[in-house]
Amino acid sequence: MIKILMIEDDLELAEILTEYLEQFDIQTTTAQEPYIGISYLDTQKFDLVILDLTLPGIDGLDVCKEIREKHTTPIIISSARHDLTDKVTALENGADDYLPKPYNPLELRARINSLLRRYNQNFTSQNPKEKTKDLIVDTEKMTITYLKNELNLTMAEYGILSYLIKKDGGVVSREELIYNVNSIGEDTSNKSIDVIIGRIRQKLDENPKNPKYIHSIRGIGYKLIQ
Repeated sequence: MIKILMIEDDLELAEILTEYLEQFDIQTTTAQEPYIGISYLDTQKFDLVILDLTLPGIDGLDVCKEIREKHTTPIIISSARHDLTDKVTALENGADDYLPKPYNPLELRARINSLLRRYNQNFTSQNPKEKTKDLIVDTEKMTITYLKNELNLTMAEYGILSYLIKKDGGVVSREELIYNVNSIGEDTSNKSIDVIIGRIRQKLDENPKNPKYIHSIRGIGYKLIQ
């Protein structure tokens, strides 16, 4: 069974979604208060979080950021706020998807399944090692091995490369790296990100004109493919 935490102060909507998702073996726990929802995450295991932005006491964007600082659980924003700035900020704060209200519950279920497939989290346990084809991240030791050889990385290089690996082929903007990699500051420039990427490519023996792993996405950022 898939377990979902819904942080939503509209209890009528939460009840409708809960009843709908139950038909598909998806169990939903609802928290009307954001801090109660955060405490649930600290004490229980959930496969995914559905998070509203307009909440009592604290803005959902801050809740999203606080969750992401402690947990890797996928987050879908479910909000009636359609402002582009909110969407961008939510993604920068660690959200994985943004679903504007109103929406059909069928679309929500499709997005849940799609997101869980990407994260491969349902019915799996936490593992400090995330294995890819050629790269292995050990989050406890904060090391990355490339073809079984440990890379000599700075903290910034480790943070960026491990984040790209975690995204598993997803496009990552420079701004997303700045806001989600703790070893680089918020005042880091896009050019500095490019310089660090260049150093990582050298350590992977990459040809920047024909890279095997780290691909540049013009005007956006990078993605890592294996």
